[in-house]
Amino acid sequence: MSVYIPEAFSDDESEVLKRYFTNLDGPVFALVNLPEVVKGALFARYSRSPKSLRRLFLDEFVGDLDLAGDVTMDATIGLDHAESLYEKIFLEYGDDSVAQLGGVHLACEQASNLLTKILEWGRLMSYLEQSTRYISYDARLGGRYRYFRDPEILNSPFGTRYVGDMDRMFDTYTTLVTGVTDHVRATIPRNINDSDFVYRQATRAKGLDAVRGVLPASALSNVGVFGTGQGYESMLLRMRAHPLPEARHYADLMLVELRKVIPSFLKRVDLPERGGRWSDYLAQNHDKTSFLVDDLFGALEPDKVPEVSLVDFDPDGELKLLAAICYSHSHLPESQLLKRVEALSHSERVKLIAAYVGNRENRRHKPGRAFERIDYRFDVLGDYGAFRDLQRHRLLTIEWQRLSPDHGYVMPELVAEAGMDGVFEETMTRSSTLYEALRPDYPEQAAYAIAMAYRLRYVMQFNAREAIHLLELRSAPQGHPAYRRVVLEMHRLIAEQAGHRAVADAMTHITHAAPDLERLDSERKAESKRENK
Repeated sequence: MSVYIPEAFSDDESEVLKRYFTNLDGPVFALVNLPEVVKGALFARYSRSPKSLRRLFLDEFVGDLDLAGDVTMDATIGLDHAESLYEKIFLEYGDDSVAQLGGVHLACEQASNLLTKILEWGRLMSYLEQSTRYISYDARLGGRYRYFRDPEILNSPFGTRYVGDMDRMFDTYTTLVTGVTDHVRATIPRNINDSDFVYRQATRAKGLDAVRGVLPASALSNVGVFGTGQGYESMLLRMRAHPLPEARHYADLMLVELRKVIPSFLKRVDLPERGGRWSDYLAQNHDKTSFLVDDLFGALEPDKVPEVSLVDFDPDGELKLLAAICYSHSHLPESQLLKRVEALSHSERVKLIAAYVGNRENRRHKPGRAFERIDYRFDVLGDYGAFRDLQRHRLLTIEWQRLSPDHGYVMPELVAEAGMDGVFEETMTRSSTLYEALRPDYPEQAAYAIAMAYRLRYVMQFNAREAIHLLELRSAPQGHPAYRRVVLEMHRLIAEQAGHRAVADAMTHITHAAPDLERLDSERKAESKRENK
């Protein structure tokens, strides 16, 4: 049984696709010979479509492009350009900055949700992932439910059970989507000013939001990635050192496609004395540290803690913020500024911060880098589904623990209100028992069995400027209730536990009240744009 499902294209479709995609049958491929705005628009549409990127291109983009001049192109055969200059600078002289100057749009399809988190680790890259809010997982791919079939597990005595349990979890997802969506439509009436289409889209999104917790981490997703050669090199070295077999195999697929576009930038990746040693270094450090930590603390039971804990902050943070605000407008050293702002009256401090923050007409108006002077570190124990959304924020430090059923799961209120809590709980049991069966022999792959409603412990550390962006964005009315709850608690802790009320008050676009239909306003705006085209 193949790991990936190849897509079928007609001869005419293949003739068009081969000009712009580096292969036509693999899950990883690069986009070439297209305007940057087209590649960006493709990726933007990608996150909300169940289609593959190549099918999306054929169905929704080809008709608007002038392809006459591209007839002789063939992206599937790789580059045939002279690269002597790049090789001389990059390999002989080791100038890594050259590898920052070549970028690639790469499509990564049929990746498990475990793999997507590994793909999205790097800070200096851009990612766009398929959304569980817009994509219903009851649709099949090649006649099969969309989950990753690990070859080692399938060829083991657990293979039949793994496929059977996964199929049952997806069956339950389908049942829950229908039942919860029907409940939403029965309890939340349609506004007379909303079209039936807008109402059905918003209620469907609420149903998908509520039941995504039964999807296992093996569920497949598509990820669009844009990065430089240096970013991809770092990603591949890290993936080749990762203990998850899927990550290592996928890295090999990515390397083949990237070398068709930026070969010089990636020559070090699998050289034994260069990339090989680098990946070995990462793998050895991971294994040794994991062994020692387990030896020291593996037998301890975790203390009971809140869902969100503020574990580290600077009590003098707001004084340091004031000094940082003054610094670029002053001629004084920072040490002197710190002493002077400490002597300011409360009203003077408020006036200074208010001037720096200004009148923020929308959440995209952000104060300057002085807010980067303060850091917060949060320990979070929340469901894996919410973690997936928060993890994609790159300008912070985030680390997470092994995904398991050990911390219990979160039952969405809407599922219980729809009278389907028993069905939900049955799937959680199926998930945890499959995990326990796989864990002894397959400690890494066992996490494929974990449903997204199970809790995961992770730490997030970010400065106050990133807090403004993260907390305002993720508290927006259209946000998922699970991560809205997390960021609203972070906002409260910054104000009350850290005592940084000026920082909390600067977040003027925090939204505390949640609407009945989170996506309703967005669907209204989308329909208005369609009508005004």
